[in-house]
Amino acid sequence: MAKMFSKKKPYKTGWLEVGEGHKIYYELCGNPKGKPVLVVHGGPGAKIKERERQYFNPKKINAVFFDQRGCGKSKPFGSLKANTTGKLVHDMKKLLDFLGIEKTILFGGSWGSALSLAFAIKFPEKVAGMILWGIFLGSKKDIYYFVDGPVKDLFPEAKERFLSLVPKKQRKNCIAYYFKKMNSKNAKERKKFAFEWDYYEQSMMVMKPDPKKIIKKLKAGKRTSALFEAKYVLNNCFMENNFILKNAHKLSEIPTIIVHGSYDMVCSPLGALKLHEKIRGSKLFYTFAGHSSSNKETTAKLFSEMKKMEKKAKWKK
Repeated sequence: MAKMFSKKKPYKTGWLEVGEGHKIYYELCGNPKGKPVLVVHGGPGAKIKERERQYFNPKKINAVFFDQRGCGKSKPFGSLKANTTGKLVHDMKKLLDFLGIEKTILFGGSWGSALSLAFAIKFPEKVAGMILWGIFLGSKKDIYYFVDGPVKDLFPEAKERFLSLVPKKQRKNCIAYYFKKMNSKNAKERKKFAFEWDYYEQSMMVMKPDPKKIIKKLKAGKRTSALFEAKYVLNNCFMENNFILKNAHKLSEIPTIIVHGSYDMVCSPLGALKLHEKIRGSKLFYTFAGHSSSNKETTAKLFSEMKKMEKKAKWKK
């Protein structure tokens, strides 16, 4: 695998007021005069990952990172108020306008791929290119895959642990049950169900999960993923069903790279193929990996394709 770039510290950080009481945190890394890349994190409910700075040449790229509403360092932390896909898409537009960026490459995985695609459909004139991985399309099929797809056969212990907290009569609506418990007045109950949701997801991220590493990771720092994911899933990600696939053909003028783990248990590999078929001219690469972008093969492919995208991206209007 090619040597990654070093984790350069941001040359600028700040908060941008985007409305409804929300301020989103952002940080800029690399060359202020370089080609812009907007990094869209996963979740919903995750945050900026420092390791992702290593994908971008600090001499050529101006990498823009931001925490979505209620996430990471954005304020107020954990807020689900006015927190929908449409709001997040407009936040991205506001951030680019605030920074004076006319066009950008979108770099996002998992939920970040869905949000990037939703943004590109709404504001295609702002997108010079896309590098997407761990494709999540926000459809009912995608949600079913995560909740009750192959995981029940391939990771039965994780599935049983997840359902063990749900009364048998309510297991068909286990997400609603978890969401209710994560909003309980009882702090211990909220924490318990949020932890188990995250544990379930983390158990499917890689091909050989390590329970000890998962627990250690979950205990480190504040997390909002569980509550946010449950809310978004219950609301079909605040999009019309199959919205992305119905509109993806409109993106065929945008250079697009799609990377997906062949053994992804969180997001369906078939979704990546369907997206590729809709976006004419896009390139699809399957890697010997699960969902996590930290897998060596996935990381290597994203790194190599990012270097190519610097030249492929369409910067002129």
